Amino acid sequence: MPGVTKIILLACGSFNPITNMHLRLFEVARDALHATGRYSVTEGIISPVHDDYGKKGLLSSYHRNSMAKLATETSDWIRVDTWESEIQTKWSPTVTVLRHHQNQIECKRRRLDSNIRSEEEVAQIKLLCGADLLESFSVPDLWKEEDKEEIVSKFGIVCITRSGSDAAKFVYESDLLSTHSSKIELINEWIYNEISATKIRRALARGQSVKYLIPDAIIKYIKANGLYGSSVPVMNK
Repeated sequence: MPGVTKIILLACGSFNPITNMHLRLFEVARDALHATGRYSVTEGIISPVHDDYGKKGLLSSYHRNSMAKLATETSDWIRVDTWESEIQTKWSPTVTVLRHHQNQIECKRRRLDSNIRSEEEVAQIKLLCGADLLESFSVPDLWKEEDKEEIVSKFGIVCITRSGSDAAKFVYESDLLSTHSSKIELINEWIYNEISATKIRRALARGQSVKYLIPDAIIKYIKANGLYGSSVPVMNK
């Protein structure tokens, strides 16, 4: 449609394990972007981080990818991509992952160029995240300045706000983010979802139920593989 920008949402992270909250980010973002009349979300991509990221308690990418694929089996538009976690030999900065996926889109466009209208727009990759990731831009030495600049100015960010955060104020107070505010979509999630992967892991290690916090298929997988210290059944019979 004329004047409508095609968007592909990319979420990077540990997904250790993937939770209903991670999946809801995509659904909330798509609804809000479509409601503006300016965007058409064509795909959602989940990209689990490489094992080399070295975060304490990080499960192997084999299991994290397997769980993410199980979680997205019922989605007709969200998929898991393992380029970052399996194809690369080391940890990749977020901006590198964004570049890769944008290049993939453009390469596909060139291959199919003879079969599509020349005026058809190439979809744009945007980083999908929660307010905590956006606010991490202010943490000293966590991000390279040039990476932050490229992420915001070239790709753009779709940020789902959380309870207790003021993402709009954070954007206003950041010179970088305020300069490129037109590339940042702040979306309010009115149905608060505070599910934490950290708390999920803690509950599993304590033998507590996590049903309705993560998909049943993931609970079964965790139980079958004895992950996160789940030495006792974690799913009600």
